[in-house]
Amino acid sequence: MMKKLSLYVALIFLSANSAFVFAQNNNPGVVIGQDPLNKNITTAVPFLTITPDSRAAGMGDAGVATSPDVNSAYWNAGKLAFIDKGYGVSLSYTPWLAKIINDMKLVYLSGFYKINREETVGMSLKYFDLGKINLNTGPLPSQSLGTANPREFAIDVTYSRLLSEHFSIGGSLRYVNSNLTGSANLGSGVDAQVGQSVAVDLGVFYTKPLKNKNATLSLGASISNIGAKMSYTGPTSSNFIPTNLRLGGAYKTELNALNTLTFALDFNKLMVPSPAPGSTQKPLLSGILGSFGDASGGFSEELREVTISAGVEYWYNQTFAGRLGYFYEAQDKGNRKYLTAGIGFKKDQFGFDGAYMIPTNGRESALAETFRLTVMYIWPTKAKAEESVTD
Repeated sequence: MMKKLSLYVALIFLSANSAFVFAQNNNPGVVIGQDPLNKNITTAVPFLTITPDSRAAGMGDAGVATSPDVNSAYWNAGKLAFIDKGYGVSLSYTPWLAKIINDMKLVYLSGFYKINREETVGMSLKYFDLGKINLNTGPLPSQSLGTANPREFAIDVTYSRLLSEHFSIGGSLRYVNSNLTGSANLGSGVDAQVGQSVAVDLGVFYTKPLKNKNATLSLGASISNIGAKMSYTGPTSSNFIPTNLRLGGAYKTELNALNTLTFALDFNKLMVPSPAPGSTQKPLLSGILGSFGDASGGFSEELREVTISAGVEYWYNQTFAGRLGYFYEAQDKGNRKYLTAGIGFKKDQFGFDGAYMIPTNGRESALAETFRLTVMYIWPTKAKAEESVTD
């Protein structure tokens, strides 16, 4: 039997990374990673970077400093402490490559519980189903290896705490499991294994009303997926997971008693080595810290590794919402560019959000013309007998 493992894992990895392959390869005749004009960074488990909730998806994937909600832990664990409700749950559904196949999807389940005025905890599950794949070593029925169902998931627990009336910190602990072979029997001699890793997120959040302006300014910073490299073939071959630095701000203004408007802006940079021979062999710490100065094109290329997310959110009477956004990535770093739109509705404890994405780079995307949905149910805050130590 051929060295099926490397080929199989490579194919599945490209499948998992299909959003990037679709959007980033500027020359269809060139293999990803061999085009000198295409310097996009690839990592293991890229599903961790896919926006899970429809609110942020409708705002160009901006969310590090927007007002806290049930999905805040994904964007910035520090935000969760500022949520003003007692507890809640949310379920998000994102079809993947829906224009081509119908069995790939991303599902995100999240929830939170406010312990007291200062402390909030959360938990979430992110599940990526890559659909069924028929495997074989040749065209004959006897050469079939059966059907595989690659799937990946991440389970998070989050703790967030107020340090003052305007500042909070938070952290998440994450377990990541990537089963790219599904339940397929690849035969003897194939050293395939499930990829696993443990990672943490760290986030800070600052928000303060602006005097005499009926407005609030918020700032946020988060480093996510700080964790061990992942391998599917043993310790001799491993890849970085998508450690990411996210910085941003949001400005919310009350136009009048019924109408509010929020402007959000995020900057993101993967803290993994830039593409170069041997870059995946770097130790974890040096790879993360060195990611700010290892690009072959110098500082200008490092700047091109920063993606920009911008969005605006309008609420009428805190019941109906409309959202617009734009995402930008440099051409030689992936060339993902798209407009987003979204809607929202809240009534008592129930709410839902929807989002839609339109590529503007002249190529297809895994999420093109796909409607994404989030539903949530949130209970009000319970009265606490104890007084907060920050008072």
